[in-house]
Amino acid sequence: MACVVLHSCIYYNFLQAIHSSLTKFFFFCFLLCFGLDLAFFSRTGDGKLLYLGFTGASLTVDNAATITSNGLLELTNGSINCKGHAFYPIPLHFRKSHNDTVQSFSVAFMFAIRSSYPIMSLHGMAFIVAPSTNFSDAVASQYLGFMNSQNNGNLSNHIFAVELDTILNIEFDDINDNHVGIDINNLHSILSYPAGYYDDTYSSFRNMSLISGDAMQVWVDYNGQAKKISVTMAPLQIAKPIRPLISAYYDLSTVLKEPSYIGFSASTGAADSRHYVLGWSFGMNKAAPVINIAQLPKLPRQGPKHQSKLLEIILPIASAAIMIVLGAVVILLVKRRKRYAGLKEDWEVEFGAHRLPYKDLHHATKGFQNNHLLGAGGFGKVYKGTLPSSKLEVAVKKVSHESRQGMKEFVAEIVSIGHIRHRNLVRLLGYSRRKGELLLVYDFMSNGSLDKYLYCDEHKPTLGWAQRFWIIKGIASGLFYLHEQWEKVVIHRDIKASNVLLDSEMNGRLGDFGLARLYDHGSDLQTTHVIGTMGYLAPELVSTGKASPLTDVFAFGIFLLEVTCGQRPVDNNAQGNQPILVDWVLEHWCNGSLTEAVDTRLQSDYSADEACMVLKLGLLCSHPFTNLRPNMQQIMRYLDGDLPLPELTHTDMSYGILSLMQNEGFDPYALSYPSSKASIGTISSISGGR
Repeated sequence: MACVVLHSCIYYNFLQAIHSSLTKFFFFCFLLCFGLDLAFFSRTGDGKLLYLGFTGASLTVDNAATITSNGLLELTNGSINCKGHAFYPIPLHFRKSHNDTVQSFSVAFMFAIRSSYPIMSLHGMAFIVAPSTNFSDAVASQYLGFMNSQNNGNLSNHIFAVELDTILNIEFDDINDNHVGIDINNLHSILSYPAGYYDDTYSSFRNMSLISGDAMQVWVDYNGQAKKISVTMAPLQIAKPIRPLISAYYDLSTVLKEPSYIGFSASTGAADSRHYVLGWSFGMNKAAPVINIAQLPKLPRQGPKHQSKLLEIILPIASAAIMIVLGAVVILLVKRRKRYAGLKEDWEVEFGAHRLPYKDLHHATKGFQNNHLLGAGGFGKVYKGTLPSSKLEVAVKKVSHESRQGMKEFVAEIVSIGHIRHRNLVRLLGYSRRKGELLLVYDFMSNGSLDKYLYCDEHKPTLGWAQRFWIIKGIASGLFYLHEQWEKVVIHRDIKASNVLLDSEMNGRLGDFGLARLYDHGSDLQTTHVIGTMGYLAPELVSTGKASPLTDVFAFGIFLLEVTCGQRPVDNNAQGNQPILVDWVLEHWCNGSLTEAVDTRLQSDYSADEACMVLKLGLLCSHPFTNLRPNMQQIMRYLDGDLPLPELTHTDMSYGILSLMQNEGFDPYALSYPSSKASIGTISSISGGR
């Protein structure tokens, strides 16, 4: 019996030893397989990556980026001015050795961009290859979350990116607000093209809208031997087109560090957007694995939900019983809607999404309460509000109807101006009408208008010179875009410090397009009656009623003097003999004391050369003769230092131009405002003296 027990114990220990060995063997195999999986981007060139959704994926995500419950990679969460990044957590070896060239690689991914507004999205997203996953110093908005104003264009970035951009940024020379671009260390793309694809059947180009909200496909291929980058895109259900959207020759061996990370970056601006990635694949020295669309997670539903089947069955059966209730509800709704009734005519149908419901604006401003009032002027009151659907902060301006001005033409121009996108112009989001009022809806600028900083209490901090000069250059850039770069000529007609608004980063943005007018390039630019603000009106506008870009230049010249001197153009409360700012600056110029006209609150903490240049440019822009005023392109070059101010000389500095104006039948005193003996009409030279 003892022998049997002994043999049983030996046999049991033998089985335990075998079980332990097998466990260790399988555990070793698991570690080996897992290790090989983590190292599949090895230097053997056999690396590949495939994500069919991202549930359980060990990605490195930061800021607004997250993985949703159904497996979508959400780079931005719908909040404004945010950024988000997602990277494969292990750096990849793009070279077989450190001295070798970058190998061929291929990327495929499915993405979608959605916004609360069907006609715009701020901003885009990008696939990037970078030496690090730390983008804490990057900026949202136009920098797409992986660059900033200081490092943009630096060779030390070592970044290759393919951007999917949904806004036109003049500073990056973007081609439009819906394009794909190849970026090398810089958001100035080396090559870009409108979003779309080439149909294999007809070899024709088909446009695609990046902000449609639909899922799309993108392929990025790099040929290491040919040094060729190709980017292709297509709708979700279409196979990869034969012809790429864009191709560029560039040696990425001069760009990428060894090793580098791959991933995505996205950002938003003043409007909320959401950027999604549905699937992603990567191949080193081989094509990226094919992504099975049927296995991808679904995007969130857009629009209202369908009625349930149960409700569809119950409603017909119960309709007779609830007719009385419905009738009562209809009566109550009609009475309630009268409170929010907006004026809408048949011709407004063509303007679509640009017409906002009056009810939304009423709720946004809490019924236009006084505690939401931002300011008031001769053309209406401005209220702060938050749109209920998008939570976007807006400024709502109420303007009275002008019956003599065709409302249809006026609204058509307002809607057209609403298409303008420039970083130094306040966006006009839309309009609404009710009874005798027109409501214009703009982006809300958190730091208010510039005049509040120029004319604040002396004990309060004022803007430094660097900030003032930056704002001046920004407004000049915006006006140059309006006059010469947009599809139509836009004359603002009311340029002044109170219409220059400051965003959260203290960038100057020209706003209030309620008086602006549009003209085709090359057409006769004129108006039927004078509109504007006293002190900023060009003489020819007052006498002839003819507006042109040069009347805007005149007002911009007064604006330059206003910002530099910290004084109003016409000071009705002045106690001395110089209530007219332009006369006062001209007198200082004639006396060689131009620096004494600079705002004393700057306390000599400014660049005298820049300030004097701006004052002289202001005098030149506000010259009474239009042919002596520069255009906005020349003004931009003066401000950038690319062009010296012109020499303008006349023999009689005090009365030459004034006499000439009188001989021509002009009365300079009646054209604008009471003037001293050193009237703006006496400008003869602005090139010398401080």
